[in-house]
Amino acid sequence: MSETTTETLQYRFDGPQDAPALVIGPSLGTSWHMWDRQIPELTRHWRVFRFDLPGHGGAPAHPATAVTELSDRLLATLDGLGVQRFGYVGCSIGGAIGADLALRHPHRVASLALVAASPRFGSADEFRQRGVVVRTNGLEPMARTAPERWFTPGFAAAQPAIVEWAVQMVRTTDPGCYIAACEALATFDIRGELGRITAPTLVLVGAEDRVTGPGDARTLVAGIPDARLALVPGASHLVPVEQPGAVTDLLLTHFSSAWPDTLAAIPVAPSAPQVSTPQISTPVLPVAEITAATPRPETGTTGRTDPYEPGMKMRREVLGNAHVDQAMAASDDFTGDFQELVTRYAWGEVWTREGLDRRVRSCVALSALVASGRLESLAVHVRAALRGGVTPAEIKEVLMQTAVYCGVPAASAAFSIAQTVIQEETTPRP
Repeated sequence: MSETTTETLQYRFDGPQDAPALVIGPSLGTSWHMWDRQIPELTRHWRVFRFDLPGHGGAPAHPATAVTELSDRLLATLDGLGVQRFGYVGCSIGGAIGADLALRHPHRVASLALVAASPRFGSADEFRQRGVVVRTNGLEPMARTAPERWFTPGFAAAQPAIVEWAVQMVRTTDPGCYIAACEALATFDIRGELGRITAPTLVLVGAEDRVTGPGDARTLVAGIPDARLALVPGASHLVPVEQPGAVTDLLLTHFSSAWPDTLAAIPVAPSAPQVSTPQISTPVLPVAEITAATPRPETGTTGRTDPYEPGMKMRREVLGNAHVDQAMAASDDFTGDFQELVTRYAWGEVWTREGLDRRVRSCVALSALVASGRLESLAVHVRAALRGGVTPAEIKEVLMQTAVYCGVPAASAAFSIAQTVIQEETTPRP
């Protein structure tokens, strides 16, 4: 076990001390216990290192808002323990951490298994809206809907004790750390970098996973050189919990065959365990094309950094991809220059300034829109404020202030618009 700091993670070791290290990462809303049923067999061959995300499984609540930050904390923990080279398997956000390590620290990752993972998890808007729900209602909505996201209906009906255990894992997670992890997933996107992963890679997914399903898995396999795909029938997102035997067999097969340079120190069975129900296939074509990066305007000749790229990044983070995509798709020869102006000036010059944080800027924007009567833009900025961490109570106070300085009729119209958006954003989506 461990003492956690703001730079390290809570962890535990299982297995013989002289065996090679196998690092195992959890999914969002779970703890290292989601891997309990793999441990007896894996520890026959490896020194298994499991960790908890911040605020999960009783770990201290030190939020991390980027996958790279979680990876850095994991490496700092391993460095302190003298673990240099290791195999890695992670589920969902745990898989994202493994992929990030394989990209930024390839010399550390001997072999990689990505379980229920994706190069991009849904949309940024989806995860930021989830953060709004948790910030407003706590984790109970996430806990209630966890079984349908994580398990097949048949398993949930047949295993009520495991379902209740999963629900309790979510309920006992720190809300602030859960929101931070949602932000980390919102900004995670390695679709254009998959070809740089050099570690032998197994991509493992439940055939009935509706969170990061076979389509995401095939995109990973298509992008990572020589990656292999394992499709596990009768399993959803938490496939290690739902089909523990199949997952254990697949991990034993992968790490025993794809990690020869570090297995000499321990006895290995003459032949790798046979896989029963699941099948490992050769690389397959993706179901969706991995798109190239959108060309960006070049830096000007003055030597000053072009604010377009940071402006577009900020615009998407604040307003959401859906809104920005709609605005950009609607632009043409007549409006395209204006969209570029907005991106460079409003978002690249002003919103990126360090004098105010994003929450304060959102509150200022709401006040200014009410004062100027530009209520047609209020809804999108209320939504942006919520997803940026401004609470409904704080939005109410901003609008109360506008009633004094902008007039009751303007504030009344603003309250009506804001109320509709808040109800939409704070209601859990199926």
